[in-house]
Amino acid sequence: MYSSATSPTPTAIRTALRPPTAAAGRPGPKQVPPPSRPAAPRGAVDGRPADPRGQAARTALGLRSPETAAPAGPRGPGIRIPAARPGDGRSLRPPTRPGQPVTQERIDPSALQTPSVRAALAGVSRICPAFTPRQVLREGSRHILVAGTIGRAPVVAKCLAPQAVRSAYFDQLVADFHHEVAVYRAFVRHRPPVRLPRLVAADHDRCVLVMERVPGRPAARERHPANAPTPGEVRALLTAVRTLNLWRPPTDVFQPRLDYQLEIARYHSVGQLTDRDAGDLRGLLHGLGHAPLQLCHGDALLSNMLLAPSGPVLVDWEQAGWYLPGYDLAVLWSVLSGDTAARRQISQLAQSGGTLARDAFLVNLVLVLMREIRLYDVPGAGEEQRIMIRRLYDDAALARRAVRAAVGTR
Repeated sequence: MYSSATSPTPTAIRTALRPPTAAAGRPGPKQVPPPSRPAAPRGAVDGRPADPRGQAARTALGLRSPETAAPAGPRGPGIRIPAARPGDGRSLRPPTRPGQPVTQERIDPSALQTPSVRAALAGVSRICPAFTPRQVLREGSRHILVAGTIGRAPVVAKCLAPQAVRSAYFDQLVADFHHEVAVYRAFVRHRPPVRLPRLVAADHDRCVLVMERVPGRPAARERHPANAPTPGEVRALLTAVRTLNLWRPPTDVFQPRLDYQLEIARYHSVGQLTDRDAGDLRGLLHGLGHAPLQLCHGDALLSNMLLAPSGPVLVDWEQAGWYLPGYDLAVLWSVLSGDTAARRQISQLAQSGGTLARDAFLVNLVLVLMREIRLYDVPGAGEEQRIMIRRLYDDAALARRAVRAAVGTR
């Protein structure tokens, strides 16, 4: 499904970060673990206090922590939630996001009667007594998504799964959920210039979020899709992302979400970055010390973008916040490995803002690719995944050379 990449010439590195050339043949769809999140310091959003920890958070959710539960603790920067394992109740395909239609809309009444779903519906009924469940879109170990209606309005309820209480990353899951609720509430007061599902109701303490169900289809159902969207769809998605990035809401509404120095040190400590790589990135960061931050979605995967009749719709805002310019573009570049034209367009957009914008994009791109490698380069990977891992390593080598070329021109 993923072909190897060719290395660019030094001239190409200096002028633009050009993608590797994709081979013609692509195997069928692959199985991948669920998406990871970018590591970030977790701050309050919209002036909210820090998220509850430990037993207090479990009590607010109405969940009991079993005696055998793994010790909960905050997830440090860069520590990702483990990938799904067979039998843990989590789908190996990308999870359905609020507002996304599923591939096959088959209503299974028995799915609404499982203990986990019934517990989630009890939380939804507290804030939306008129909610009528219709279909379980996803029942995983992190979140439960239930499609339903309030009157005639189609909605989606997103709840923290009761199974999450047994996770060592329970506190981080709660913090991410609280952040997403706060982001949706902030968007009610400060309307963004992009389309997103409308907030219907939310329970911050019990981790319940109800929003409208937007008609449309996801731009991709895989994190690294085998088939990229059409050129017209890519242009529309990039326009929506850039529109969000150029929006300037009040500075106290969102918080920075990524500690760049800490991320560089982490990847350097585990050997993913060499001494020279770390030094080059720190050199670029030093020059970006006074560069303005940019509001980014933070998880701008194609699976988090709906292609609706009215235009692109962005969903899943758990990682929204301030980043160095070009973070969303770097995420899109990393997953569009088979679309040379889209990558070239993204690189041109990243460099259109001048030298500082180019340097910020390169720093983001290296860190995003390091995260993807860490997510997928795991023991037991199948042949298709190994092909993708080799492509990621090729992309990372290309990004490193582009960073060195940028350092040499400063």
